[in-house]
Amino acid sequence: MDWQDSGTILSTRPQGESSAIIEVFTASHGRHLGVVRGGGSRKMAATLMPGGHVVLGWRARLEDQLGTFTVEPVASRAGALSDRLALMGLNAVCALLSVCLAERDPHPRLYAATEPLFGVIGEAAEGWVVDYLHWEMALLEELGSGLDLSRCAVTGTRDDLAFVSPRSGRAVSRAGAGDWAPRLLPLPLCLLGQGPATWGEIGQGLDLTGHFLARFAADHGRRPLPEARHRLMAAIARQG
Repeated sequence: MDWQDSGTILSTRPQGESSAIIEVFTASHGRHLGVVRGGGSRKMAATLMPGGHVVLGWRARLEDQLGTFTVEPVASRAGALSDRLALMGLNAVCALLSVCLAERDPHPRLYAATEPLFGVIGEAAEGWVVDYLHWEMALLEELGSGLDLSRCAVTGTRDDLAFVSPRSGRAVSRAGAGDWAPRLLPLPLCLLGQGPATWGEIGQGLDLTGHFLARFAADHGRRPLPEARHRLMAAIARQG
């Protein structure tokens, strides 16, 4: 069995004296693991760093085996190394993909949304944090847990949407919330495309997406949300 694909390194761990096991999010084969012979060498360290974009060849005798990778670097996203917040963002994306995606399940739409995000984070480009927030919304959609922010779940209106139900993931207007408002999650205007996003709104948005990502992980027997995401949340809170 063998195939060729492209993808981004999510994690690397040592295997034996000189090899490494890498976890990659690929265009056509989803989240996939395999062994890189010689991957533990200093020469390969930069290529196998999380966030690195690579071209891969995978081979195994049987389809269900771990298999081996050959790896050729395409882009390192090294710009994130000089920006602490961007590096946290890159690590959070890698960790969430590792936690949320089943191994070897293709996700072409999510891959198409994720590679540009890796690009802007890797360049530490201005505004990447808002892109990251919208990516978490896309991740929820891909997982079948997408939020419905189109209209109020109570009144049907599209106006003055201010909350999200923590159970259904549907938007609720101020009028529709009534006395239940304290039990609902705040809906930041930036997720409705209304005005520039403040640090406070970005934090609210990530609290919102985090609630549903954590629920997905719990409902599907996945690991808790990764520490990398918690560290990013804490760093964003300090910006406000």
